[in-house]
Amino acid sequence: MLLFYRYQAIFFRVLLCVVTTAIVVYLLPRGASFQYEIQEGKPWQYETLLSPYDFPIQKTKEELNLERQALEASVPRYFSAQPNTTIAVLAAFDTYAATLPATPNVSAVLINWRTMLEEMYALGLISESERVDENESVALVNGTRQSTVQLSDLYTDKEARDLLQSQLDAFKAEILSETSLQYLLSLVAPNVAYDEELTRQFKAESVAGIVTVRGLVTKGTRIIAKGEVVEGEKLQKLQSLQQEFESQTWTQSNTTWIILGYSLLVFVPVLLLFVFLWRTRPTVFENNKRLLFLCVNILLMVLLTKVVVDVNPQYVYAVPICMLPLLMRTFFDTRVALFTLLITLFLIAFLVPNSFEFIYLQIMAGILASLTVNDLYRRAKLFISVGLIVGLYAISHVAFTLIHDGNLLQLSYDVLLLFVVNGLAILFVQPLIYIFEKLFGLVSDASLLELSDTNSKLLRELADKSPGTFQHSLQVANIAEAAANAIGANTLLTRVGALYHDIGKMKNPVFFSENQTTYNPHDDLAPEVSAKIIIDHVLNGITSARKLKLPDRVIDFIRTHHGTTTVLYFLQQAQQENSNIDVEQFQYPGPKPFSKETAIVMIADGVEAASKSLKEPTAEKIIAFVDKIVQRLMDEKQFLEANITLREIETVKSVLSEKLISSYHLRVSYPE
Repeated sequence: MLLFYRYQAIFFRVLLCVVTTAIVVYLLPRGASFQYEIQEGKPWQYETLLSPYDFPIQKTKEELNLERQALEASVPRYFSAQPNTTIAVLAAFDTYAATLPATPNVSAVLINWRTMLEEMYALGLISESERVDENESVALVNGTRQSTVQLSDLYTDKEARDLLQSQLDAFKAEILSETSLQYLLSLVAPNVAYDEELTRQFKAESVAGIVTVRGLVTKGTRIIAKGEVVEGEKLQKLQSLQQEFESQTWTQSNTTWIILGYSLLVFVPVLLLFVFLWRTRPTVFENNKRLLFLCVNILLMVLLTKVVVDVNPQYVYAVPICMLPLLMRTFFDTRVALFTLLITLFLIAFLVPNSFEFIYLQIMAGILASLTVNDLYRRAKLFISVGLIVGLYAISHVAFTLIHDGNLLQLSYDVLLLFVVNGLAILFVQPLIYIFEKLFGLVSDASLLELSDTNSKLLRELADKSPGTFQHSLQVANIAEAAANAIGANTLLTRVGALYHDIGKMKNPVFFSENQTTYNPHDDLAPEVSAKIIIDHVLNGITSARKLKLPDRVIDFIRTHHGTTTVLYFLQQAQQENSNIDVEQFQYPGPKPFSKETAIVMIADGVEAASKSLKEPTAEKIIAFVDKIVQRLMDEKQFLEANITLREIETVKSVLSEKLISSYHLRVSYPE
């Protein structure tokens, strides 16, 4: 158990890799992979194919459907006699007749009616709604006997009531009350009913005798020659050969080996994805939520493709594969997006027909999607990107048609329509981004843009409680954003991180110099107490950010903007009083910056705050001052964990110096 807790992150990644592989293998078709790709209506690209063994020619789905429909139409509808109904009706009639006056006319009518009822029930009485066509021949089942009759030979319940009532016209006077008449007529009920279950059973027996084959191809017979068009009889023979091959290969004896082969083929690309992240994107690899997000998206694309192919393989071009690189590009970068797309397409290739064309189209479109959308929160950019993707699909499809047919006469407009449907589906990437943000704790540029609004509730609260800190954060955000832009870092993330990096000062704003006017409460405190109050603004900021559910990527700036530096002013003050002071009491808890963006905010925060202490600033003083601040941070090894180079640090120093000089409206002095 101790070993599990120690290596639980490794166990999770191994388990995730195995589970992803297992799910993909489960979704793959249950059959061996046929070595030839059959493209209907296209020239045969392989060498002349001879039959490797004897196999039957299977009938097409259209032929089987026509034969099935003809057989089902030849089976009549079955009706079943219900003798209990006859007995019940006659018994009810006799019971009520005994209550009527025994006059000669009444008795004559009742006797006549009962005789007619017996005759009609003996022949068969059906519901009026069952007689759709009078000339229809149906099968009548009465016990163990079956006969064929026409519906016109059977009475309907309406005809029976009309016939009974017409018998009263033979009598001049009214002999039955209206109530008695209506009751006796209401007793009439059908004793023959349509038997749907029996009809279905006989149709199923008829269809079960269909022969699914219509010929035999003997071993060594030529099936198709190279360059011949795959259509008609040749197409049917190729599809029959494929079915025979798969039925012979996928047997109980070798199922395990086939599944093992599939597992290896799927496991390799999934493992390569993990290795790629481990070697080039360790921050993604070490974050279990991000790894899970990647695998979930890959599985969703494979599952969606599987469902569409099972419904109709022709609809596969409507699957919005390009949604995957767009999602990856939103939360990660272009390299991760493209690598994830390639791995996913390699897995999908096992499912789709015409895999080469499909993979080519999706790779080209995925590259285009990754390169054209770098700020997905701009709706216009998304629409433009979707338009380009659909256009690329269409151009590629036209190109493949020209290659196969040499003209555009066989161009499939249905496929072009599927590309349009694909593009419309890609537009739903926006709500998906929001859903994935909530599920996996990720943050997109759209969310960062919302957080950068200075009228947000938290920033307005910062402006009200700590106006000096708010102005400081704005200045840091402006200069850090410029520096991030200069070295190609994420400018939006840098700006948002800078805006929120000091929110912890809201708890004790008066203890920070930018919020003080004349009174400084630190004058009455020991250096250790003052240092603790200053250091606690980092911890207070983290607590407030988590309570307000700020994204982890923003909280990282609060945690790292001081790294493991010391509160130098109070440390020096304490050392003047006691040379054996514990330095750790004056040190921020860290961690150190671990990205370009967090390193930039650390530098910008230190430079902007310290620049307020400059007296009679000049351009030369500011440049030297910035260099001194950055050099101190480098001496304390604050940038060892950040992926920022010395050249980029020099660029950041240059940009920050220019911004500070412009804020003081200074110019570099020229030699006289």
